[in-house]
Amino acid sequence: MIQRLVSTIRLGFKSLMLHKLRSGLAMLGIMIGVTAVIWLVAMGEGVSYQAQQQIKDLGATNVIVRSMKPSSNSATGSSFIIEYGLTRDDFQRIIEGVPSIRRASPMREIKSDARAGSRESEIQLLGVTPDYRDMNHLSLERGRFISDRDVDRGENVCVLASSAAVNLFAHENPINRFVEIAFNGKTDVYKVIGQTADRTPSAAIGGSLAGRDFNTDVYIPLTTLRNRIGDQVITSRSGSREGEIVQLSQITVTVGEVEEVEEAAAIIEILLEKYHPLGDYAVVVPSELLRQAEMLRMMFNVLLILIAGISLLVGGIGIMNIMLATVTERTREIGIRRALGATQEDVIVQFLAETVVLSAAGGLIGVFFGFGCIPATYLAQAGMERWLPEVWSTLPGTIRDLQPRIALWSILASFLISVGVGVLFGLYPARRAAKMDPIEALRHE
Repeated sequence: MIQRLVSTIRLGFKSLMLHKLRSGLAMLGIMIGVTAVIWLVAMGEGVSYQAQQQIKDLGATNVIVRSMKPSSNSATGSSFIIEYGLTRDDFQRIIEGVPSIRRASPMREIKSDARAGSRESEIQLLGVTPDYRDMNHLSLERGRFISDRDVDRGENVCVLASSAAVNLFAHENPINRFVEIAFNGKTDVYKVIGQTADRTPSAAIGGSLAGRDFNTDVYIPLTTLRNRIGDQVITSRSGSREGEIVQLSQITVTVGEVEEVEEAAAIIEILLEKYHPLGDYAVVVPSELLRQAEMLRMMFNVLLILIAGISLLVGGIGIMNIMLATVTERTREIGIRRALGATQEDVIVQFLAETVVLSAAGGLIGVFFGFGCIPATYLAQAGMERWLPEVWSTLPGTIRDLQPRIALWSILASFLISVGVGVLFGLYPARRAAKMDPIEALRHE
C-alpha cells in the first residue's frame, strides 16, 4: 500500500515537471498564502508580545490608581481653575485601608522644559519616591536613583531617562552636572545623580493608561516638586488661562499575592468613591489587562488568518482551474489507463496526488519565505532609520521597536491548510477525470 502511494506521488511529480511554468503558477497562490499567514501572525505576535510585556512591567501584583481630568468646556477669554484627581489624603487612606498592601508609591507628573548649557528639551517631570524605581521596573545605566534622604530633605537632585540625557548632554556622562528646569515662569537648578536605561515606549493600555515615551522622563523627589513647583499648573490657550490643581497623578500599590489584587482594587474603589463623586480617578489592574490582552491576541490572530486565508483560497481556485485544464489535455491518457485496467479510484488517486504535490510544494516554499519575516523587518527598520529619518521619527514606538515572533503553530497550520486546500480543490477535477467514458476518452484527439 505504501509502495503504491509512493509510486503514485512520484508519477504525479513527473507529470507536473513536464509543465514547469504551469505548475509554478499553480503553486504561486498557495506559496503567497502560506507566507502571508506566517508573516501576519508573526507581526501580530510581536505587537502582542510588546503589549503584554508593558502590562507585565506594570506588575502582576500592582494596582494602579490614576487621576482623570473630568470633561469640561472652556470659553475663549475666560479664566478658571479646576481641582481634580488624587490627593495626599487619598494616599494615606489607601495605606491605612488596604490590609494586603506591601508598599505604595505616589507620583506627580507635569510637562516642562529643561536646559543644560545651550541644549534644550521638552521633558516629562515626575516627582517620585524611592519605591517608584522597583515598582516600575526601572534600570539604572549610571549613578543612583532618588533616595529617602532626598525626599525627606527636598533636595534639588534629578535622574534623567535615556533620551532626556542624550537631548541635554549629547552622549556625555551627565552625572554631577546641572540641569535647569523651567515651569510657570520659574527656573530651578537640579544636580544630576543618575541616568536610567533605555525603555520601550508604551502604546495606550486601557482607557486610563495613555501611550507615552518613558525615555523623556526626568525624576525628582516628590517633596521637591511640591515645594518648588506646587500643585497648581497654569496653561494659556487661545486667549484662555486654565489652571489645574492636582496633588498626585498616580498611586501605585503592591500587594503580597496575585490573588489579593482584585480585592485590593475593590477596597480602593470603596475608599475613594466617597471623596470623588465626579469619578476623577481610575483604578487599573494590570493582571486583568493581561487577560484581556491575551484574549485580544487570540482574536487578532484568528482575524489575520482569515485575511491571509483568502490568498490560500485564491491559490486553491488556481490549482483547480489548472487541473481541469490538465484533465482535458490528458483525456486520451486517461482512456488508455482505464482500458489497461485502471479503476476510477486509481484515476482519482493519481490526480489528487498531483494536486497534493502542487499544494505541498507551494506550502514548503511559503514556509521558507515565511522565515524571512524577521530579517526583512529588521532590514526595513534599519533602511527607514538611515534613509528616511524624518518618517522614521514620526512612527509610533510600537512599530520602531517591533520584533516579529514566528509562531510554530502558524507554520504547521498554514502548511496543513495548504495541503487541505490542494485535496479540496483537486477533488472535483479528479472525480471528473475518473467519470470519463473510456471509449469516448480513447476517441479524443
